[in-house]
Amino acid sequence: MIEVLLTESVEKLGEPGDIVKVADGYARNYLFPRKLAVLPTPHAIEQFRRVRERRLAELQQREAWARAAQAKLEGFTLVFKRRAHNGKLYSSVRREDIAEEILQKLNIEIEKGKIGLDAPIETLGTHTVTVNLYKEITASVRVIVEEEAASSGASH
Repeated sequence: MIEVLLTESVEKLGEPGDIVKVADGYARNYLFPRKLAVLPTPHAIEQFRRVRERRLAELQQREAWARAAQAKLEGFTLVFKRRAHNGKLYSSVRREDIAEEILQKLNIEIEKGKIGLDAPIETLGTHTVTVNLYKEITASVRVIVEEEAASSGASH
């Protein structure tokens, strides 16, 4: 067995900066050639201690942002007006539309991939959409789709 200092996250082994014991062959044939680990010299340990501190600070900052966003978003209602025929929308409400509306109304930037919508909303009514903010932190947003009043002179 040999002690190594991980330089990258290795599944079932640890995170960057962790010192772990592994088999000699695993270190020599897998971890070292792929630059996933180095020998734990005092210089390397100090370097990765600083990297780890920065990473932890960044993760704490992300979590704090997510909790603040969750407090603003939870239970918030977005209203979209769409032209419809027999309850079916002419243009659906997509993830991009929801992300843009959240940015406009609450000044919170959400990546469209974080909006839990399996398919675009294509019907009038109230829909609940989950926004995945960070790890296990989510918020439920109500999306109401109302029929846009037909402009006078328009024919169907």
